[in-house]
Amino acid sequence: MLTYYITDRSQFAGSEGERRRQLIRTVGSAAAAGVDYIQLREKDLPIRDLELLAREVLQVIRAAGRTRLLINQRTDVALAVDADGVHLTSNDIAASDVRALAAKSRPAAQLLIAVSCHSAQQVRLAEAHGADFAVLAPIFEKVNVTTNGIGLAELRAAARKDLKPDLRIEAGDTRRSFPVFALGGVDLERAALCAAAGAMGIAGIRLFQQSADLPGLVRSLRSL
Repeated sequence: MLTYYITDRSQFAGSEGERRRQLIRTVGSAAAAGVDYIQLREKDLPIRDLELLAREVLQVIRAAGRTRLLINQRTDVALAVDADGVHLTSNDIAASDVRALAAKSRPAAQLLIAVSCHSAQQVRLAEAHGADFAVLAPIFEKVNVTTNGIGLAELRAAARKDLKPDLRIEAGDTRRSFPVFALGGVDLERAALCAAAGAMGIAGIRLFQQSADLPGLVRSLRSL
C-alpha cells in the first residue's frame, strides 16, 4: 500500500512562521518515515510564498530520501522549483494539457500528475487523459463534515477491483490497473477495507500530520 500525505499548515498552532516551521518538520519526518508522496496543498498562499515554501520543503524531502513532492494545482510552481509533479482538481485543465505544457521545459514523462476525483467516472477521465494516478474522495464521512462518503463500492468500481485482467485487455486497456488512492475519513482500520476494495494507496491530511508514530503508521499501511 502506497502512502500520500497532504499538507495543511492551518492545523498547527501558533503564528504563521511557527506553523510553517512545524509543517517543514512534519514533512521531513514523513519523508524520513518513507511516505511515498507529499502534496503541498497550501492553497491560501500567494504564488511567491508558495514557491519559497516549496523550495524549503523540497530541500528537506531530498535530504531525507526517495519521497516525491507534488504541488497542488500550480504547474508553474512545480516546474519552477523542480518538484516531482502536480496535483490537479477535477475542475482543472486536463492532465494531457498539463503534460503538453510541461514538455516545453522538461521531458513530459518526468512530471507526475495526480488528479482529485469524486467518482469512478472522473477516475476514468483522468486515466484517459494520461494522469499517473487518481485520489478518490471522500470514501467515508468525516467528523464534523456534512459531505456524505461515496463508499467502498465506488472505490471498487474506480479501482476496477472486480474486472478481470483479460476483460480489461479486451476493452483495449493494456495496463493491469490504474492507481487509485483512497482519501476521506480513512484511519488505519478503514485503510484495510480500502485495500480490499482495490485501492493502491491511502491519502490523508490528519492521518499523517497528526500521527504520533509516523514510521509505525507507514509500516502498517505498507503491509496491507
